[in-house]
Order: sequence, then structure tokens, then C-alpha cells
Amino acid sequence: MTASLVAFAAFTPLAVFLLIYVGVILPAIWSRRPQRRTAAQRTLTALVQARRDGTGER
Repeated sequence: MTASLVAFAAFTPLAVFLLIYVGVILPAIWSRRPQRRTAAQRTLTALVQARRDGTGER
């Protein structure tokens, strides 16, 4: 039971990072559509700003 909780705790930040990377960063870089790149850039900017302001902290 304890080992599974440790594994889950270690996996969760990785999963969040991968979701942000695949869902926001890659579209901002590789999309051919300017509208999609702009939306992804705004989302990434909002995430970074929230983290800097402390609103994204646990």
C-alpha cells in the first residue's frame, strides 16, 4: 500500500507536466494555424504568470 502511494506521488507531477507539454507547448510550437498558436501562447503565458504570482502554488 505505501509503495503504491509513493509511486502515485512521484507519477502525478510527471503526468501534469506531460499534459501541459502535449496540450499547450507543442501546439504553440508546431501548429500551422496562427489562431491555434496564439491560443496556446496565451494559455502558456497565463500558466507561467499564475506560477510567478503564487496562485499556482499548492
